[in-house]
Amino acid sequence: MGLEINYIDGQTPLDEDEKEGLLIKTISTRGELDEFEQKNIEDALSWILSRRFKLENVLTESFVKNIHYKMYGDVWKWAGKFRDSNKNIGVDKFEIGVELKVLLDDARYWVEKETYEPDEIAIRFKHRVVSIHCFPNGNGRHSRMMADILINKILGKDLFSWGSANLGKGGSDRKSYIESLRDADRGNIEPLLKFSRS
Repeated sequence: MGLEINYIDGQTPLDEDEKEGLLIKTISTRGELDEFEQKNIEDALSWILSRRFKLENVLTESFVKNIHYKMYGDVWKWAGKFRDSNKNIGVDKFEIGVELKVLLDDARYWVEKETYEPDEIAIRFKHRVVSIHCFPNGNGRHSRMMADILINKILGKDLFSWGSANLGKGGSDRKSYIESLRDADRGNIEPLLKFSRS
């Protein structure tokens, strides 16, 4: 029996071949998968918090991929690799590299020219990177981690609270988060900015 996953609103379904990339073959439920992924993400967070980063290193394709790998590399074979299938969200798989480069260049400009306040730089980056949807899965958590790196390690501000709840579990915080992302998709970044500090 393979891995069966029940998805909640806003989660990207995995293709069958992506499910085959599961490194821990004893995992068969969503709960077990969540536990292993959470442990991997906590290890990645410890690694991030123990290091210093420079803007020119963070805003690179290799860093974006490396953070995804750090977050999921113990669980998924495809961790840190751009998706090779199209999803219900995101740019075409062939446009990922180009769109990410445009975003990284934009973000570098925002930081260097102080185009926006620090929170808005990080949240605009988060929104654009999750909209590109670089990876088969984990894009929401990855984009929040990237925003936290930008705000804390590069811009010197406190980490975001993201509603102070586990956004992978559903509930009212996840609903508010998804609604704020959809507002940002329509050009209104304010609800996502507000949610990030709630």
